[in-house]
Amino acid sequence: MTLRSVKTPLLEVSGLCTTFGAGDTSVPAVRDVGFTINKGEILGLVGESGSGKSVTLRSVLGLSRRYGRTTGSALWRGENLVTLPESEMRRIRGGEIAMIFQEPMTSLNPLLTVGVQIDETLKAHTDMSAGERKKRAIEMLDVVGIPAAGSRLSEYPHQFSGGMRQRVMIAIALAARPKLLLADEPTTALDVTIQAQILDLILSLAKDFDMGVILVTHDLGVVAQTCEQVAVMYAGRIVEQGSVRSVLREPRHPYTVGLMRSVPQNVPPRTPLYSIPGTPPSLLSLPDGCAFAARCPQRTAGCETGRPELETLKGGRSVACFNRVEAKGGAAA
Repeated sequence: MTLRSVKTPLLEVSGLCTTFGAGDTSVPAVRDVGFTINKGEILGLVGESGSGKSVTLRSVLGLSRRYGRTTGSALWRGENLVTLPESEMRRIRGGEIAMIFQEPMTSLNPLLTVGVQIDETLKAHTDMSAGERKKRAIEMLDVVGIPAAGSRLSEYPHQFSGGMRQRVMIAIALAARPKLLLADEPTTALDVTIQAQILDLILSLAKDFDMGVILVTHDLGVVAQTCEQVAVMYAGRIVEQGSVRSVLREPRHPYTVGLMRSVPQNVPPRTPLYSIPGTPPSLLSLPDGCAFAARCPQRTAGCETGRPELETLKGGRSVACFNRVEAKGGAAA
């Protein structure tokens, strides 16, 4: 038995479903999602826009309650976050579980200084004195690489660059020393150099704090460099899941194969780049069968009528497909 197999999961999600609207306008944004993340582990959630990645994170934190209905289980230290009262969620949210949102300019309050926004988190989730909170705020800005941290506490978000604002968001998220970090595309709209710096920062902080991380991203290169486990989402469901090494080396779901083919590798100049044909289905009118069937090069008649369930293969890989791609060497499983 491996060491990882005897670990108690930090977060265990199963049967997670989130629906917005009601009646004929009901939109199933997340459908039967399940995954497990351990202490110190980094899990990547990938897929096209609208696949349910961000809603999954918000459902775990209870942020989708105001506009939608969430069912299923998200076990955190023996408590189901899905059914936990809002008063209890406030204790966990921002303290034990923190989140980095996509766009720091709209996530940060433009009317409050950076120091006040870090202090709010510490005041809500720690018993520190005002002096201790200021010291921690300076420490966190220094940890995330903002120079002259002490003098910048009194500055406003618009006085920081895009990369610096993202660092401020990370400082706020980590100020209370959370055990789990939910990072929703933390490098969106940043240039390549700053992207690398932010990802390296998250990796080093996860190691230093022994913190679990769920990273939402469109970039498979980012997943390959930072994550240990990966879950591929399509139309609100996980269609393939496993270790990064196995999934990216030998993708078994046709959608994952398409995502991999969409990443240019040694392409001669002026060569048309590959893209998966078609578009994802509307969540308002999902097909009875496999949601990917209309775009799938391996579809058969059964794909149009039956919905494949996530099946665990040899080695721990999970795939939801009736006609999954064969592994190299021809092995079916």
